[in-house]
Amino acid sequence: MGVERLVVKACIALLGVAFSMLSIPTFASVPSKTILVFGDSLSDGFMLRRSEAYPALLAKKLRAAGLNFQVINASASGGTTEGGLERLPPHLKHRIDIFILELGINDAFRGLSIDQIQHNLQQIIDKVKGRNPNVRVVIAGMQLPNYAADDYVSAFGKIFADLATRNNAALIPYLLQGVAGDPSLNLSDSIHPNAAGQKVLAENVWRVLESIAREL
Repeated sequence: MGVERLVVKACIALLGVAFSMLSIPTFASVPSKTILVFGDSLSDGFMLRRSEAYPALLAKKLRAAGLNFQVINASASGGTTEGGLERLPPHLKHRIDIFILELGINDAFRGLSIDQIQHNLQQIIDKVKGRNPNVRVVIAGMQLPNYAADDYVSAFGKIFADLATRNNAALIPYLLQGVAGDPSLNLSDSIHPNAAGQKVLAENVWRVLESIAREL
């Protein structure tokens, strides 16, 4: 009788181990959703460690909020909308749940026409949506320095809101809000945010991103 009890206990123990082994892959295989940040030096963290750029700071905010997302920073310093179109295809091989688009300012500095900038940005959005029909798009708005308040400057500032409306996308009204023009938040070039400035950028993005991430 004692032997039988030992056998029964052993069988129960083995079943428990087997159940655990079956359960672990199921739990561990639950995939995190993906946020792809596709931008230029502002998102790349020019002259900073990648861990100091706002995409990495967003990843920390998401973890702290208990939201299961991985953040991929696919930004490149000096990036343009045309360059973005060229380097986008490899990223389309993987699922994208939230797409943060931050491009256009370098095109404006080079004098590219407003129509062409908008066309390129729309193409990028179309390609991402084509492969990810349920993707949520977040557009980071930008503004040109108000040193020449002409038609070009005004038209450039409207590109991002127009794209957001056309594509039912969320809009960050101005990525550099609270940072642009503040020497304490920028590098010596007065253009790129320093580590403290990147924290402000992260807050600007988080105000828009948080509700979207929670919905997903």
